[in-house]
Amino acid sequence: MLEFLISVIALIVTLGILVTIHEFGHFWVARRCGVKVLRFSIGFGKAAKTWVGKDGVEYVIAPIPLGGYVKMLGQEDMAVVNSSETPDDLRHVSFAYKPLWQRMAIVAAGPIANFLLAILVFWLINISYGVNGIAPVVNGLTQDSAAANAGLEVGDEILAVDGEETFIWQHAVLQMLGRLGESGQMNLTVAPADGGSTRIVSIPIDAWMARETEPNPLTELGIMRIQLPARIGGIIPGGRAEAAGMLAGDEVLTVNGDPIYGWTHWVEVIRSSPELDLDVVVERGGIETELELRPALTTDADGVTIGLINAEPPQSSLSELLPPEMQRSIRYGPISAIQPALQETWEKSVFVLDSVKKMLIGLISVRNINGPITIAQVAGETATYGLDVYLGFLALLSISLGVLNLLPIPILDGGHLLYYLIEAVIRRPVPERVQAWGLQLGLLLISGIMVLAIYNDFVRIL
Repeated sequence: MLEFLISVIALIVTLGILVTIHEFGHFWVARRCGVKVLRFSIGFGKAAKTWVGKDGVEYVIAPIPLGGYVKMLGQEDMAVVNSSETPDDLRHVSFAYKPLWQRMAIVAAGPIANFLLAILVFWLINISYGVNGIAPVVNGLTQDSAAANAGLEVGDEILAVDGEETFIWQHAVLQMLGRLGESGQMNLTVAPADGGSTRIVSIPIDAWMARETEPNPLTELGIMRIQLPARIGGIIPGGRAEAAGMLAGDEVLTVNGDPIYGWTHWVEVIRSSPELDLDVVVERGGIETELELRPALTTDADGVTIGLINAEPPQSSLSELLPPEMQRSIRYGPISAIQPALQETWEKSVFVLDSVKKMLIGLISVRNINGPITIAQVAGETATYGLDVYLGFLALLSISLGVLNLLPIPILDGGHLLYYLIEAVIRRPVPERVQAWGLQLGLLLISGIMVLAIYNDFVRIL
């Protein structure tokens, strides 16, 4: 129940921030252009709070935080500049009678505000937390995996993916995710552990993880990164770990003769082995001890059958256990933090746009489209991980909102910009009939996307 409440609150706060910033962009530029704003609404549904400001604008807060709008004088007749619906004495403050460049600026201001928010958030993260992470050093390789067969070796540090520098593991994973659905070669620039010369490892990919809804590039390639050691932090009475004779402090070395590279790897092995007999070798007091373990069969929150042994992880954090040379950190000042904030916003904008393109042409699954339920879950989780993690999610969502609103779909900001670009070319507004057709098509497309997103949400939780 508590997790549900956190998710709901996080969803309302997150979408409230994004919608407010987006609509404020339209509002602010409209006012700068001399357009009379009639209403500024955040949310949909019956108004929960309404008031009229000193500027004459009606401000509305509604309970459904899935959008908002800014109503301006003249929007209803913006397709026909010579319409008689706007009184002559108000035409100078009507949206429809403003120069083309001003109308384009007002429409584009919403998505631009979302990009500016992302830049600001990344800047705040940079000056408050900096960039922190673990060096992208290969800790292990799955036997006969794509990475191992391509010549990647344990101890190699991944310096770049397809020519893009990777300072920490997060950078490497993000660059790999950029190849979703593609075929060809993924080129890793690596440096060996012995300090020898760098080399290129080319890994063949073919429609890479195209149908995955939760893609994990490292697992797919067979790459293990440094993890917490697979050391038992505690034993829950009555479980399979206790039955097998495991003790707190045992460090798992192998399972069925295969090495265990860390706690995450150990958990993956247990989850994938319900009711299977496992030969486990642990180190206990400097001595290797063999145990027979049979994980119990259970079902997780998503309805997936997994193995369970009732053992707790170690309490130490990874940063406490890693040597300093494996930890990476960059600190920024107020000025130096600007450039990486701009760069990260640009790179993530390109990533989102590229993902949309791949969905349209069928390179990756449309099951990756997320709805409000998934957004609520992720927002709730990131809120519990720490402010920096939540802010990073907020920035990514703001970028996504900005990019998607610029798509040339009628009803979205990008659709209106498309009409204005056509108007600039043909020297007259797009015919009202064409705009009406476009509106119907846009409503159909957006409604279809929303239905698909909500369907995907329910598929994930059922």
